[in-house]
Amino acid sequence: MTGWRGVFPAITTQFKSDQSIDMAATAASIERQIKAGVHGIIMCGSLSEASTLDGDEKRQMVKLALDTAKGRVPVLAGTAEATTKGACKFAEDVARLGGGGLMLLPGMIYKSDRRETMAHYRTVARATDLPIMVYNNPPAYGVDINPEMFAELADEKNLVAIKESSDNVRRITDIVNLCGDRYILFCGVDDLILESLMLGAVGWVAGLVNAFPDETVQLYRLAQKGRYDEARALYRWFMPLLHLDVSVKLVQYIKLVQAEVGLGTETVRMPRMPLAGEERERVLAIIRAAVAKRPKLQALAAE
Repeated sequence: MTGWRGVFPAITTQFKSDQSIDMAATAASIERQIKAGVHGIIMCGSLSEASTLDGDEKRQMVKLALDTAKGRVPVLAGTAEATTKGACKFAEDVARLGGGGLMLLPGMIYKSDRRETMAHYRTVARATDLPIMVYNNPPAYGVDINPEMFAELADEKNLVAIKESSDNVRRITDIVNLCGDRYILFCGVDDLILESLMLGAVGWVAGLVNAFPDETVQLYRLAQKGRYDEARALYRWFMPLLHLDVSVKLVQYIKLVQAEVGLGTETVRMPRMPLAGEERERVLAIIRAAVAKRPKLQALAAE
């Protein structure tokens, strides 16, 4: 159903000072990513602050991405609703807009057990013809979809990909051993990407790419070409920044990085607030140290 692979940025939503959506700035961010060579776009994810967007705003974000991408790359919509019924309805909305697929999370707020989790994914899969990337992030959402569950779900044909964010890179091998090549495997943890690619992942749902699109795409291309000495050198430079992706304040951290490199603003929507005090200075020091040593990239052919 899909040839998804490569770098798929989880796009941040740019806000004006009054916390309304800055459509022009968000579109410019999407365009910058595409020009850097990313392979797909994901809207309405955690980094998009989707939990603070209402239904109309989510649909606006999907439409904005589709209008900006103009078919150059697939556009997926994060689907994180409190109810299974709500997820099915949003899937219908995305299909009507012309979206390329869903990145589907478990039901929000309530932490479902195994039986309930399986029923949620099967119900949404059967409510849409869109291809679906299953998002597994037990550290953040308290629901784990383990390899055995993925093996059971393999009969749902439009569950085509997995965004593996369990923070356990062993899962890549366990999924392959149980499911073979049934699923397209994406890494969803920035600071585990090189390990994941070496073990069989073919895609990266990336966060720091919002601020460093060229370096992110370069790292992926180096790994795909098997140029691991160069990939490791770039990864080691990138790692202090990539660590910022695995925090409860990843949105504030990544938006501060964007602001520092001129690719966005720090503005977030409450209840989040921009960083302040010692925490802000600590993160700024990490960013500025990386920028001071930013490597010059050698041109590589696109994959």
